[in-house]
Amino acid sequence: MINLVTLRNAAFLSVAAAVLAGCAAPQPSLYQWEGYQAQVYQYFKGESKEEQVIALEKGLETIKAKGGAVPPGYHAQLGMLYLNLGKDDQMVKEFQTEKTLFPESTPFMDFLTRNMKTDTRKDVTVPVQPTTAAVGTKTENNTGSAK
Repeated sequence: MINLVTLRNAAFLSVAAAVLAGCAAPQPSLYQWEGYQAQVYQYFKGESKEEQVIALEKGLETIKAKGGAVPPGYHAQLGMLYLNLGKDDQMVKEFQTEKTLFPESTPFMDFLTRNMKTDTRKDVTVPVQPTTAAVGTKTENNTGSAK
């Protein structure tokens, strides 16, 4: 009788250990980023757009070769870089791909496409805010003369 109880407890513990070991296995990432975040940082720093496009295209090829999923915003970022380089047809293609992969991005991609047609600027970047050191030390009163 004791052997039967011990055997049943051993079987239960081994099944419990197998279940817990299965839960502890690392889960694969939903998206493969392949340097995307670093390229967005480079974009805001004002680095070379051509180099960023090359890096993102290389990352895209790597993701496809691994059979991975492109993260949200990847194609939109690539499209913005194409816009800055004057490659409007490739920009539209990337925006369409972003909309297909992530339908929730459709309003924003449509907004960017609409504004691209009316925007006369060649380089669409975020303006840098002046620091307090760059602001002049002279102040003017209401009459326009310096104090």
